[in-house]
Parts: sequence; structure tokens; C-alpha cells
Amino acid sequence: MTGPLERTAPLAGADSAAVAWLAANRERLLGQLLALLRLPSISTDRAYAPAMREAAAFLLGHASRIGLHSARLLEAGGHPAVYAEWLGAGAAPTILLYGHYDVQPPDPLEEWHSPPFEPAIRDDRLYARGASDNKGPLWCMLAAVEAVLATEGALPVNVKLLLEGEEESGSRTLAGILDACADTLRADVLISSDGSFWRPDLLSVNVNSRGMCALEFTVETAREDLHSGRYGGAVANAAAILCQLVATLHDAHRRVAVRGFFDGLRWPTEADRVALAAIGFDEAGFLAEIGAAPGAVERGVGVLEAMWLRPTLEINGIASGYSGPGTKTVLPHAASAKITCRLGIGQEPAAVAAAVERHLVEHCPPYARLAVHRQGHGARAYALPADHPALLGVERMMLALHGERPVRVGVGGTLPISSMIKQHLGMDTVMLSYAVADSAIHAPNEFFRLRSFDQGMAAWALLFPELARTYKETRT
Repeated sequence: MTGPLERTAPLAGADSAAVAWLAANRERLLGQLLALLRLPSISTDRAYAPAMREAAAFLLGHASRIGLHSARLLEAGGHPAVYAEWLGAGAAPTILLYGHYDVQPPDPLEEWHSPPFEPAIRDDRLYARGASDNKGPLWCMLAAVEAVLATEGALPVNVKLLLEGEEESGSRTLAGILDACADTLRADVLISSDGSFWRPDLLSVNVNSRGMCALEFTVETAREDLHSGRYGGAVANAAAILCQLVATLHDAHRRVAVRGFFDGLRWPTEADRVALAAIGFDEAGFLAEIGAAPGAVERGVGVLEAMWLRPTLEINGIASGYSGPGTKTVLPHAASAKITCRLGIGQEPAAVAAAVERHLVEHCPPYARLAVHRQGHGARAYALPADHPALLGVERMMLALHGERPVRVGVGGTLPISSMIKQHLGMDTVMLSYAVADSAIHAPNEFFRLRSFDQGMAAWALLFPELARTYKETRT
């Protein structure tokens, strides 16, 4: 099936001066993106702190060069955020543009076909860590700002820029930045370059995302690993205890079995299910494409509902005993597991984490010691109001650009900025990204389609005047 990211015909709405400027300057803009991708800005690993600072400085200087003002770093004890602004549009709406310059670790390195921080172009795709998440889409946004300023001398809306440096490590100090810089960052809406199309053959816009909380727990049964012959049968096996605990977290129908886990959840409605059905999703084909067998979804729940609207409890990793080649007759004295829960609308991360911790305590046998550690504060789920003027502006822009209206879809993952900006500044978030969910995001061989690069720049350039028109209509 040919979709919006494979078409070769000219785009319907791509005839503005800014779009023409982007086409004329494409190779220079692409080269600058390659330079940004070469910086290993891995926020979760302290060893890469110099690269994080270099990436922030790269973006800070670029923001000033393209005509934005008051460029500076916003700090709250972690990796800094980059801020800049252009506020010359008077009474027009103010748009906070968001992206993040940090990336996931590239491991496992041996599975990459080219080095993750040496960008490579193959088959009209740009391969590098961060290509789709989020440096490619972020650069489309910045290129469009530059294009409009270069061709028009002004933007039709007021713009504030926020480029975060900790999105991939839980946005640890973003709340502090939002609180300390509330007046600086306040705007009519936040538009995020993070997010993605659901698939390359479907023009889509993201309207909700799941929240998240994370925990790690350890069980111990002795002071040290023991000989399985001398002590086996007399001392509990920590690995076995952990497996028993993990098995209690879901029931036979694959539903989360933790008491209080679903408290506060806004359950999917029949209207939600009708909207999901209208997308025309091929569940069997989706599962076959990733080599997964059907039947893992909670009984009576569709795949899209399970991924976009319902909460999950996942085991992300287990460690215990001996896992090297051959046999080692050891009785593990300790075992640990990592858990993340994706949350639905209405759930509170702290309450869900407390429910999971309580469940583990209640089910741990008396001959094992349990320790539970929560990882950060988590993030709430987010849903954008269906009639938000910025959402309508994005949809109108896509209709003009592509000749068709996008489908509204959910995001199974978590975008901390959406819930945090709502909580701290009362602002809604609209996502605009021409990355696609099939782009190996967070995995080896992450890529960004060059077609996405071209269309993303054009989309952002056309969005600014569309937002000015849409907000003017809604205010009159």
C-alpha cells in the first residue's frame, strides 16, 4: 500500500515561499542534521555528559543564528534545556515548540549495520541513533522556523523554543525547570516534535499518550549463593521465589491482578472502540510483521485498545544466579526484576506504584526478604481535547499539504512533557512528527526517512500561518 511517506507526486500545499526556500537549502540543512546526529548525547549515562553539553551548545548557537532571540540554557541540576524565543507577532497566539536532544543508548552495538553515531544514508533512509527520536523531527521544526524568518522576515505567531536534555532518562529535572521558568515558558499551547505516525501508509496525528511508573524489586533468601546439592531443599531459591511473585501479577486471562491497580482509570468507552475500529487495523498482519503470535492480549480486548488506552504491567528484565555457558550447580541467594507500568487516563503513577509494591509484600513468603525501589515519580497519561484549536490547525495544515485529513491515533508510549506541562503550566500538547513508529526507535538501526525529512520541514513551515488563522477564527 502506498502511503503519505512513499508518494513521489508534489505535495498539494507545498507552494509557499518558505517551502521553496527549504527545498533550495535542503543539502545544507541535511548536513547540519548529520552534524547533530554525530554527537552521542546519551542523557542516562554520565560518561556522555561532555557530549550532552556539546549538543546543547550546538543547538543554542543555531537558535541564535536563525533569528531567535534570548537564547540561553535553562538548568535545574541535570542536563540543561535550550531556550530561545521570537515574540514579534503581537496579539497572535504564542506557541511553545518542544523537542529533546538526548537519545537512548545504542546497545547492542553488534546489531547495528553502521556505527550509531556515524550517520549513514541507505535506500533513502538516514540511519543513526536519534534519527527519528528526536533529532530528525526536531531539526525539521527548526528548519521551518529558519525558512519562514528568512523568507518573510517575521513569524505569524509568537514562538518560544524548549529543547529538553533528559526526555530519554525520565525528564528528571524538567519539573524544576517548568517551575523556575514558568513565566518564561507560558504559552497558548505546546507543540511537540516528539511522537510519530502510526504507520507509513496512514496520515495520522497523535492525540493521547500513556503514562508510566517504574519499580525494581529484589528478593533474598541467604547471605550468598549456595551449593545446590548441600543446601538445595533446605533453603529457598531466590530465583524461584521471584518467578512465583512475577506469576501473581497477572491472572489466567492476562489481566493485571494487582488490587487497586486500576483505581481512577477512565475505562475505554464504546465510542473509543468505534474510533479504533475506523482506523482499519490489521491485527494479524501487525503481529506477523514483528514475529509475535496472537493470543497474548487480555481476553476480550483488541490490540489497539490494549496498546493505546489500557494500562499494562511489564517485566522488563530479570537477573539471578548463573547465566553463562554450561552448568553451575548454584542456589541463587538473590534475584531482582525491573517493572514498568504504562498508565491510562486517570491513573496516578504514585498510587499504581504503591499498589504494585503492596501486592509484592503481601505475596512474598516469610522465608524471603523483599526490597522494592521506585524509579522516579513517573508520569500521568495525557489526552488532548478533541476541539483544541492547535489540533484543528495541524489537521487543516495536513489536509492542505497532503490532500487528505489525518486520522487521530494514540501513543502507547509515554511523553513526560505532555502531562508535566499540563500539571505545571496548565497547557495542552499537540504532537507533530513525521517520524514513523516502524523506524526502529530505541533499537539498533534506527532510521528517519528522507521523505519524512522533506515533508516534516514543509509541514512545520505551513503550520505557523495555519495556527495564526485557526486561533483567530476561534477567538472571534
